[in-house]
Amino acid sequence: MPQYVSPGGYIEETEQPHPIQGLPTSTAGFVGPTHSGPLVLPPAPLTGLVEFEQTYGGRQLMQFDDASPTPNFMWHAARAFFENGGTRLYVSRVFSPGAGSNSDGRRPTAADYTGALDPATNRKTALMAFEEVDEISTVAAPGATFGYKDNSPDANSVLNLLIAHATQMRYRVAVLDSGDGQRPDAVQALRANFDSRYAALYYPWVTIHDPSTGASLNQPPSGFVAGIYARTDLTRGVSKSPANEVINLAIGLETILDDAQQNILNPLGINTLRFFPGRGYRVWGARTITSDPEWKYVAVRRYLSYLEHSIDSGAQWVVFEPNGQTLWDNVRRSISDFLLNEWQTGALMGNEPDQAYFVKCDRSTMTQNDIDNGRLIVLIGVAALRPAEFVIFRIGQWTADRKS
Repeated sequence: MPQYVSPGGYIEETEQPHPIQGLPTSTAGFVGPTHSGPLVLPPAPLTGLVEFEQTYGGRQLMQFDDASPTPNFMWHAARAFFENGGTRLYVSRVFSPGAGSNSDGRRPTAADYTGALDPATNRKTALMAFEEVDEISTVAAPGATFGYKDNSPDANSVLNLLIAHATQMRYRVAVLDSGDGQRPDAVQALRANFDSRYAALYYPWVTIHDPSTGASLNQPPSGFVAGIYARTDLTRGVSKSPANEVINLAIGLETILDDAQQNILNPLGINTLRFFPGRGYRVWGARTITSDPEWKYVAVRRYLSYLEHSIDSGAQWVVFEPNGQTLWDNVRRSISDFLLNEWQTGALMGNEPDQAYFVKCDRSTMTQNDIDNGRLIVLIGVAALRPAEFVIFRIGQWTADRKS
């Protein structure tokens, strides 16, 4: 406390509660082969397709060793991402040198997607590179499931890598592609290989006009879906399910599904893309691939990740502060103010704040042993919104002399 020894006026700075800012959730990370570009991440995300082309090459077909040319899935995914509302995209190029002389090498395997520490730059590559970027909230590997029927073990390994990465990073979700040409029974078999609260699976592939040839071309859904995630976050907020949203660029779907087929796929956590007359092509599923009912909705998983990440980042000032009542009050007030704002914007349930959340940080959350060992423990509960997945209208006959 300052010492006052002479009469006069003094100015003191008072400490205000530390506000917690909600972190952005719309940045995506795509990993896969491109024509050119660095094997380590650039310092800033791409903000448009032109930037992608300047760094990673154009839309020309990919030519891997001893294989027929294949679509440039990463270019198409980047285009789909930006056309569907995405604004910030990190790309991690995967390159596997081949025996031939062409500019694309051989088709990467799961081992190539894993990545490593580059001794020349002391930077991580492939999927591991995304560990260095805190702002990424969705990850995908567009094209990794191409040719799934003949390449399922390796494709499944790549999907497992995405799931493991999202689980490790905690605050992101893996957007998984079904295989090309799959029928509903085949995608059910694919789905049976995975169980995670940090991943969502989408089916079927999306048909677009190939801008190079004008012909129809089927593309994996992850680029479109990641863009829709970003669009929904920016226009409605991360608590809104990224579903019942129009798929821009789509002129068709590789498989047209009906209600009976969706009745089988939806309970399994397979998010379908559907066509509805007069409403176009839309994402018509909002589930993760977990068996845990608490985490079955994509929006719940992503919203809780958003809250956890924002509080984690916004409370770093607490470290090494004196662990006493004053600190506990400040922490509780900062988090409560943040959650109050979330409730006021309609992101939490409840007619009153105390129905929407609670924050405890006092002797009921910490023992003396915790305090003696430098642990400050905050208990937070939130009432997250669930999507209105099943809308039911109960209608009965009415006559004028009946009361409601």
